[in-house]
Amino acid sequence: MSLNDPNWGRGGSRGPQGPRGGKDGPPDLDELWRNFNRKLNELFGGRRGAGGQPPSQPKLIGGGVSLIVALVLLVWLASGFYIVDAAQRGVVLTFGKFSEETGPGLRWRLPWPIQSHEIVDTSQVRTLEVGYRNNNVKNKVLRESLMLTDDENIVDLQFAVQYVVKDARDFLFSTRRPDETAMQAAESAMREVIGKSKMDGILYASREEIQLNAQRLMQQILERYKTGIQVSRVTIQSAQPPQQVQAAFDDAVKAGQDRERQNNEGQAYANDVIPKARGAAARLMQEAQGYEQRVIDTAEGDASRFRQIYTEYAKAPAVTRERMYLDTMQQILSSSTKIMLDYKGSGNLLYLPLDKLMQQAAALPPLSGEPSSGAVRVVPPETAPSDGGRTRDSLRSRERGERP
Repeated sequence: MSLNDPNWGRGGSRGPQGPRGGKDGPPDLDELWRNFNRKLNELFGGRRGAGGQPPSQPKLIGGGVSLIVALVLLVWLASGFYIVDAAQRGVVLTFGKFSEETGPGLRWRLPWPIQSHEIVDTSQVRTLEVGYRNNNVKNKVLRESLMLTDDENIVDLQFAVQYVVKDARDFLFSTRRPDETAMQAAESAMREVIGKSKMDGILYASREEIQLNAQRLMQQILERYKTGIQVSRVTIQSAQPPQQVQAAFDDAVKAGQDRERQNNEGQAYANDVIPKARGAAARLMQEAQGYEQRVIDTAEGDASRFRQIYTEYAKAPAVTRERMYLDTMQQILSSSTKIMLDYKGSGNLLYLPLDKLMQQAAALPPLSGEPSSGAVRVVPPETAPSDGGRTRDSLRSRERGERP
């Protein structure tokens, strides 16, 4: 009712001269209730009573209440509708207990407090930061990042874990705080892998292997706890010695690098010298084997020749001796350039300069009708060298002096 209502304070239908005598006062509550029911019936198409009078008071009250109840019931039932996106899953609870899991689309459940629902995003990639916070590796959490290695060194390691929800029911009901559980599982898995690895491998060589091993171990832990989480990737953001021992570790790394360099140089020298030595040894072995075979063949040949000569000697000793003498002298004289002869056994030596004669014969032009070959030809006496003439003169004088 508005304050501009003419019946305000006048007692309603009792007229201006009501019980209050037309004096101003508060409105009549019964009349206000009747006016409210009448307006509500008119609004929803209610019928008036006979003669255009409103229906009796009990019907007005009962109809309005039932309409309100129906409207409230309709709104309550409509509150059970909910929408699940394509990348989400719905979980329906009946009096707080799991009832069913629903897929994408428009869904309906019994309204609260009978049933309720939870929406879980199964495509969202969630990230855990272990050893640091706020996506900044300089903002370290030392109680999470300091880890002990297999060679009893301490490494300051920060890493990130990316995961998705693969089972909405387990994610909501199997663990109370799944994100915290995943955080603890990640730290535990990484500490176990680091505890089985060497410091050099963690810093330089084996990061990819460490990441894969930590991811596999973390997934096993989460499946054992039934968290409904699928680990997508484990990434090492930073791995270095603690800041307090950084200088000493740098010196150790430099010493290790020097040692590795010297080992490489020694190995390169060995790779250069050893093959050469093996080649020389193989060559000497082959030469020795060749010499051995040659000596054996020569000895066998000499033995065979001796046996043949012996057979011929047994048949004709004098002829064989003469033949052997001639062969020996031919072999000796063929390799000599100067020959001294004992002339008639008198002790006088005859000198034949064969090398000079052969050189002079090679220097003279060939005669007409003679082939230009390397054959030795007879040199006339007038073209003989002076030393040869002196030699002949000396020989003649000696012969004349020896005659009686």
